[in-house]
Amino acid sequence: MRRRGVTVLLGALLTTLLSIGVLGAPIPYVVLGPGPTVNTLGKEDGKDVIEVTGRETSTSAGQLRLTTVGVQPSVKLRSALAGWFSDDEAVVPRELVYPPGETQQEVEERNAEDFKVSQTSAETAALRELGFPVRVVVKTVAADGPSAGVLKPGDVVTSVDGQPVPVAAKLTELIRAKPAGSRLAIGYTRDGAATTASVTSREQDGRPRIGIEIEQQQPHPFTIKIDLEDIGGPSAGLMFALGIVDKLTPEDLTGGRIIAGTGTIDDEGRVGPIGGIAQKLVGAKEAGATAFLVPADNCAEAVRNPQPGLPLVRVGSLDEALAALETLRAGGQPTHC
Repeated sequence: MRRRGVTVLLGALLTTLLSIGVLGAPIPYVVLGPGPTVNTLGKEDGKDVIEVTGRETSTSAGQLRLTTVGVQPSVKLRSALAGWFSDDEAVVPRELVYPPGETQQEVEERNAEDFKVSQTSAETAALRELGFPVRVVVKTVAADGPSAGVLKPGDVVTSVDGQPVPVAAKLTELIRAKPAGSRLAIGYTRDGAATTASVTSREQDGRPRIGIEIEQQQPHPFTIKIDLEDIGGPSAGLMFALGIVDKLTPEDLTGGRIIAGTGTIDDEGRVGPIGGIAQKLVGAKEAGATAFLVPADNCAEAVRNPQPGLPLVRVGSLDEALAALETLRAGGQPTHC
């Protein structure tokens, strides 16, 4: 059949569907598109996105832009058809964004909480990079637990079996790495004096524990506040961390360029994968970005959805991201996807 005939048939079919209202019927899909991008070094609604109090900050000639995905939650067939034929949008089953058993409001509340956690981790990772170490402090000791009579509130846990404990999550990881009943060498400092004690873990709630409650402290003589509304999820962590480092150091990390990116970040500065990379690349290109920082685990998908003139820079950690920015400033070529 000739192309003209196919076009006529498709047109007739769409006309028929429209006439019976099918195109206006809701379907169990959502449309993902490019969301807004935000310069973490700039202002939103007249306020600094990253506000530092109690310490002088630097200014940058360029931008560090976080990227987002816009979600069209209520989709009709007409919109879905447009999304399927669009290079900038994706049509996905609704349950991938709004899992069964969860309302849209519940998902948005969880995304808002994830966003707050990402800000906290970004601050922790950035401050560790700037020389403000985390202290894992014993808060309470169970009277009948394995650490009773050994550890005390206020002790700073520094290692387990010789492996350092840079953040609270690492302590939990090291204890759970060996079965309950294992004898562990717990390194700690008390009143400034370093020592090591032996503690035998015990199973509780199905997991090995040593009977202490801990808190994570990171003393620094200034405050950081991230003020940004209407964005959810954990994927802005990397760009927040870079923004904090940029503001608190004299160097302009951007080199006067617009750098966009995405990626989760944990307290140790590891960058994790995110969703919607294709749509975020479109948003970055529209914002004038000249390079895009891609989580290592998203590289394959990013390569399948390139934007002309937007290099894809592979990063697996905050250190790698900072090194990539330094290479870009020097006119070099960082590791690409």
